[in-house]
Amino acid sequence: MDWNIFWRIFSFVFLITAIPVAVMIILEKRSPFKTIAWILVLILIPIFGLVFYLFFGQEYRKQKLFSRRGVKSLGKIRRLSTKQLREIEHTDFKLSPEVLDKKNIIRLLLNNSDSLLTTGNQLQILNNGDETFEAIFKAIKSAKHHIHLEYYIFENDKIGNQIKKLLIEKSREGVEIRIIIDDVGSWDLKERFFEDLRENGIEIYPFMEVRFPRLTSRVNFRNHRKILIVDGKIGFTGGINIADRYIEGKPKIGPWRDTHLQITGDAVATMQVVFAADWYFVINENLVGEKYFRPLTEENGTPVQISASGPDSDWENIEQAYFSAILNARKYVYLTSPYLMPPQTLVSALKTAALSGVDVRIIIPEKSDAITPKWCSFSYVEQFLEAGIKIYFYQKGFIHSKTLMIDDVLSSIGTTNLDFRSLETNFEINAFIYERKFTRVILKHFINDLRNSREIKLAEWEKRPWHFKLRESLAHIVSPMY
Repeated sequence: MDWNIFWRIFSFVFLITAIPVAVMIILEKRSPFKTIAWILVLILIPIFGLVFYLFFGQEYRKQKLFSRRGVKSLGKIRRLSTKQLREIEHTDFKLSPEVLDKKNIIRLLLNNSDSLLTTGNQLQILNNGDETFEAIFKAIKSAKHHIHLEYYIFENDKIGNQIKKLLIEKSREGVEIRIIIDDVGSWDLKERFFEDLRENGIEIYPFMEVRFPRLTSRVNFRNHRKILIVDGKIGFTGGINIADRYIEGKPKIGPWRDTHLQITGDAVATMQVVFAADWYFVINENLVGEKYFRPLTEENGTPVQISASGPDSDWENIEQAYFSAILNARKYVYLTSPYLMPPQTLVSALKTAALSGVDVRIIIPEKSDAITPKWCSFSYVEQFLEAGIKIYFYQKGFIHSKTLMIDDVLSSIGTTNLDFRSLETNFEINAFIYERKFTRVILKHFINDLRNSREIKLAEWEKRPWHFKLRESLAHIVSPMY
């Protein structure tokens, strides 16, 4: 082969593909970090970089590829959130002074995602798979009218088949059952699994089915939410999917440490709105009426805002709430996440808080279920340590919890990891909770996780082998794309 001809052809193909795509990326006006990272990929791995971008790099938030227009249940929530925005400035707003101290976060979530504040709630923290699945089984068995499930991962394993069997039993009793699974997260489910459920009257659909030729526009946006709602009264969300690993762990990384949340009360209606919007997106069917959306009571209880973020929202609302809460912290910011690849806004917020004298602590796993995210996470450790942030590597297996605690008053449990994809691309859901009593409970679990972790010191970290540093630096380059 004439290499001169080959390079001429290659250069021509590169010019007509990479350069137009690079211009398109620049015109999207995304963050400079993502823009530079994608342009480097196009230059360093021509052709393949273009394919990678088409699969994973396109952003559709501004193009409104995902719209909530037509979801009837959103109308009432928007009217109520507008009413709350007016009332929150009044002295008679029914919240304690310590909660009103965080009213900027409440106001932010009302503005950016219509996240209605509800007070008639009772909450229970569920640590690890055993507690979570015991509570889930109990709730499902109690169902009288409907069960709604939405999960990123639903495995055809022991725990998956236990839930499948129980759902079939409830369907035969006349209970309505609707299931949404992410098509990528639950990729291994066979058609027979779907057929068994559908033959027993259960509706189950994949979220954004990924098949050629539609693959390039869909594979990048995954539904990472975990939602279970029973009769509109009991709701669950958090880090735990439906799979054996959440009970048994994994051979190479050990036990699986996770946190889930059970909610009973008014906040379940706002969780139902999130499910209803996703259900409408999947099959264009509206869920309406008091049988799905129980009237709000405004009773005394734990104040909760349910916030859902993703390409169907105008803003990165969970990221914005984290950013505002961290910058407004006075005493401490405690975070747990399986991955540490935050966007630059949160990097700056965390550093600023620590340099201002706020006690900032982050727990991440030392052993990970994914190699590239592990090295990406490690690439952020040194700069955080230099700013005075305390980093802890969890030792007792793999920690998958996604929790935030601030100043004994504000806490959050949900599905959002501290990484680019969770905060800016995936469909996620978090509960923001405003209560000293609840925050102290979750704080006890955080302190226990600290006991099962080792603190990383800057002097120690700087002495790690050079090839570790190189690996982390290379991973850091691709972290905005992960």
